[in-house]
Amino acid sequence: MTALRLDVIRLGVRTRRAGETLALVDAVDLTLQAGEVLALVGASGSGKSLTCAAALDVLPPGTWREGGTVALEGVARTGAELRGRHVATILQNPRSAFNPVRTMRAHAEETLRALGVDRARWDGLVASALSDAGLADAERILPLHPFEMSGGMLQRMMIALALLTGAPFLFADEPTTDLDLVVQREILDLLDRLKTSRGLGILLVTHDMGVVARLADRVAVMEAGRIVETGPVMDLFYRPSHPATRRLVHAHLSLYGLEPAS
Repeated sequence: MTALRLDVIRLGVRTRRAGETLALVDAVDLTLQAGEVLALVGASGSGKSLTCAAALDVLPPGTWREGGTVALEGVARTGAELRGRHVATILQNPRSAFNPVRTMRAHAEETLRALGVDRARWDGLVASALSDAGLADAERILPLHPFEMSGGMLQRMMIALALLTGAPFLFADEPTTDLDLVVQREILDLLDRLKTSRGLGILLVTHDMGVVARLADRVAVMEAGRIVETGPVMDLFYRPSHPATRRLVHAHLSLYGLEPAS
């Protein structure tokens, strides 16, 4: 049976500076299948997050999508059609994603209400999503406000809200950046389990090659708004062909006093 597939085709993002139109993302092609992790890597400012935002039509002010298609199983979809139904999103700073005056229960109920889920199913769906995200004690977690929770708990809650949507794809934008090392490992282990248990296709946006080595099946490398190299994760670590990839690998290995393979 063929896995569900999401294709980003010739996607572009533009902005205007000093009266000139500039390309921030240029003709990007990506393919993500359910049940795999595709890491989108590159230096800061290379266009990784903008690519995800453009695919879902949530670009920041002053930028716009120019050209390109996002297709689910070969059928073109708008960002509004994809968001929350086919593609869920988790962010690098979970605290900024929650309303500080609303409880976790209110956030979960808002998600289910937006999806039109029958209210009779809410309690079971919420308990299952929290359990799968590593928050087994739902009755303790749901009354809490964001300020009462650690960063790791909030990231798990954000993952639980993503699971509530039932979306087969997850865009994870630097999901471990603001977490300590122990919690980073736990979140990566969780995403790896969800890839298998729920068959999620995960687009992992990161600049951390250690995260890539731990979680990714395939890698796409961005530089200056373009995809410059793609391939299986081990190929990019041991046989990088583009200078941008070699720089990322070399920087990662040098942190541990290692030398890249010649």
